[in-house]
Amino acid sequence: METSFTPLTSFAGGILIGSAAIMLYAGLGRIAGISGIASRLLPPSGSARDRGWEAAFIIGLVAAPLLYQVLTGGPILQTFTAGLPLLAVAGLLVGFGSVYGNGCTSGHGVCGISRLSVRSIAATLTFMATGFITVFVLRHLIGG
Repeated sequence: METSFTPLTSFAGGILIGSAAIMLYAGLGRIAGISGIASRLLPPSGSARDRGWEAAFIIGLVAAPLLYQVLTGGPILQTFTAGLPLLAVAGLLVGFGSVYGNGCTSGHGVCGISRLSVRSIAATLTFMATGFITVFVLRHLIGG
C-alpha cells in the first residue's frame, strides 16, 4: 500500500482548518467540533437560533471538495478497498468514540489543544495512539 507524502498541501489544509476554527470562535464564541455541530442539527438537540450557522458549516464541509474538483479538475476522493459493511462499522465506531469521548478530532485535537485543555490533550493522545496501533496491526500484522 502506497502512502503519499504531501507536506505543502497538508500544511495548507492545516492553515485553513485552524483559520476556520479561529474565525468561528472569534465570531460566534463556538468551538469547531464537527461531531457536536452535526449532532446539534439532529432533533431534539440544538436550538433554532444556532441551526443556521451550523447547517452552513456542514454544507461548507461537503461543498469545499466539490468546489475544489470543479476548479482544479483534480480528484476529491480516494478509492477504498474496504466494502460497505466494513465502512459502516468503522463509521459507527467513530460515532461511538465521538460521543464517548465528548468530542471528535476537530473539537479536541484542533480547538481543545490550542486552549490547553487537559481533557482534550488526553483524548487526542488516546485517539492518535489508537490510530497508530490500528494502522500498524492492519499493515504489518494482518497485511491489509
